[in-house]
Amino acid sequence: MNRTAPGIAAVVTALLLGLTGCGSDAGAAVRPAEVPKPSVAPVKSPLAGLAVLPRGYIADPKSAPGPFTATSFLAEHSADPALDRALLLNAGFVEGYRASRLSPDKKQRYVVQLFKAATPAKAKTLQEGRWYQTARKHPFRVPGALSDTQSGYDGSHGRNEAVAEASFVVGSLVAELSVHGSAPLGTDVRPDTALITALAAQQQARLTSKSG
Repeated sequence: MNRTAPGIAAVVTALLLGLTGCGSDAGAAVRPAEVPKPSVAPVKSPLAGLAVLPRGYIADPKSAPGPFTATSFLAEHSADPALDRALLLNAGFVEGYRASRLSPDKKQRYVVQLFKAATPAKAKTLQEGRWYQTARKHPFRVPGALSDTQSGYDGSHGRNEAVAEASFVVGSLVAELSVHGSAPLGTDVRPDTALITALAAQQQARLTSKSG
C-alpha cells in the first residue's frame, strides 16, 4: 500500500500556499518544511529467540548480537571466506544469528551462532564442512554433538587461550557453540567443557521444542 509521508505532504502544502497567496505576501519566498529522516527500525530475526545464553554473563561490547546474511558473515566472522562461501551456497543458506556474552570477570567469552539451511540434509553438510575446517584432536563427550577443545598461546594478544566448542544440527538449523577463556602468559587456563556441555543440552532442547 502506497502512503504519502507526512513530511513530504507538508512540503507540498507549503508550496501550494505560497503559489496561491495574495496581497503583500503573494510573492514572498516559501521555505520548505524540513522532511524528517525516517527512523531505521532494528532488524529482528526469528532466530533471536532460539539462542540460549549463559545466565549471569554480560553483554559483549565488542560484538553486538544480531542476525547475519551470507555476505556479512563472510566479511566479519569467517576464518575461511572462500570455503564458507561455497558451503553456504551449497546449503541454500537462508539466515543466521550470532550472539556473544562475557563472564562477569571478563575472562571468558561465550559465542553462539545459528545457521538456517534449506533442508536438514543440507544443514548436516554445512555443519560438517565448517567443523572440519579446523583439525580436531581433543573431543569430549557432548550428547548429539561434535565437540572439541584447543589450548595454546595466542601470540596476537600475548595470552594463553583455551577453547571448548560444540556443533549440532536440529532440523534445518546448525548450532555452533564456543567458550573462549584467556589468561596472562604463565597462568594456567583450561577449556570450560562443563559450560559447553550444559549449554549444548539447553540449546538442543530449545531448538527441538521450537521445531516440533
